[in-house]
Amino acid sequence: MSKPILAIVGRPNVGKSTFFNRLVGERRAIVEDTPGVTRDRIYAETDWNGKEFAVIDTGGIEVKTDDTIRSQMRDQAVMAMDMADVILFMVDGKEGLTTADREVADLLRRTGKEVILVVNKVDAPSKSYEMIYDFYELGFDEPVPISAANMTNIGDLLDRIVDGFPDESFAGQEDSVHIAIIGKPNVGKSSLVNALTKQNRVIVSPIAGTTRDTIDTPFTYKDREYTLIDTAGLRKKSKVNDSIEKFSVIRAIAAIERCDICVLMIDAAEGLTEQDKKIAGYAHEAGKGLMIVVNKWDLIEKETNTMRDYERKLKAELLFASYAPVLFVSVLNKLRIFDIIERCASIQDARTMRISTGRLNSIIEDAVMMRQPPSDKGRRLKVYYATQIGTAPPLFSFSINDKELMHFSYSRYLENKIREHFNFEGTSIKFVWNEKRGERK
Repeated sequence: MSKPILAIVGRPNVGKSTFFNRLVGERRAIVEDTPGVTRDRIYAETDWNGKEFAVIDTGGIEVKTDDTIRSQMRDQAVMAMDMADVILFMVDGKEGLTTADREVADLLRRTGKEVILVVNKVDAPSKSYEMIYDFYELGFDEPVPISAANMTNIGDLLDRIVDGFPDESFAGQEDSVHIAIIGKPNVGKSSLVNALTKQNRVIVSPIAGTTRDTIDTPFTYKDREYTLIDTAGLRKKSKVNDSIEKFSVIRAIAAIERCDICVLMIDAAEGLTEQDKKIAGYAHEAGKGLMIVVNKWDLIEKETNTMRDYERKLKAELLFASYAPVLFVSVLNKLRIFDIIERCASIQDARTMRISTGRLNSIIEDAVMMRQPPSDKGRRLKVYYATQIGTAPPLFSFSINDKELMHFSYSRYLENKIREHFNFEGTSIKFVWNEKRGERK
């Protein structure tokens, strides 16, 4: 199951982005004391009392406006509301109830969603009742007074939010392997889903950007359950002008966050672009399985070693994700398309693989003997012990004498040695460095 979603909405400059930043624990949204600064929604994930959920920050809603940018912000916020399981409606306690608040409230009532009314900027608890009194007029349940800037009453609000999510939204992950089909517009993502499922489950058009939403399609292959997530194409920000398409970028990134494996599709004729690299970077940083699928291979004029040379060039340009396998397909001709699913099955097995501590340390000891660890100012790195502490992606903990002595190149060397002995194709490997107490001196 995907995580439940909270959308934060309200008119401009009531403190939505400040609350969002506090909620996710980092400065992810731009905050300025000027109405309308947050123009695009920001997506992040957080948790409360062990329950994980996604949060979308939105630009301020101005229901009646002729300004193009503000009308787009309104449209994007409406889409966020459509996605959300719970909507947090924020108002400004210092400014009091406004006509704009009433207009937003009318919009929210039509959604039929769970709405929590939050009165922000209530810095003095003793004045909370007089500051929230007028907002009862909006007709929602008991308003929650908070101060996002001072983190006042945030715990009670989070309890309300979590209680408002559907119970089934916190169910454990289903057994199905979730595969997100990602990439730029018009590379064949929707056509691939249709070809694999043998149904026209998603609209296919030569017009770039036809897929606005993420669409989940379950199917079974060789007795294993999969869910294909077709996503809207990701474009460079400078080319993302349409408000609906801007929102599709957030949905695509959200799909990457909730999948197991990302299939990055590229156009064989166009090759790997800077935007493709950024998309691969999203998947890599999220710790997802990753595969590169080169579509429209039937249109390429081939000579001896054309495929080999093409793959080598891709690997050289994606050094950070050199572990990702490369497949050459033609979705139109159904050439090797089911090899994608076969490889996804192998990648998922690799992501969940566990290595015994004894075997792992034997490999690390041999690696250290073959190549001496780096040193600095007479002090040499010592690797004492290693153990696997997690999966999906595989996570290894190393006990060492000094983190500052662990150079990136030596970390990559150890990773390569582990990969030589185990099939971790298609998945990143993460390391945690722990200094052995008293050894750094």
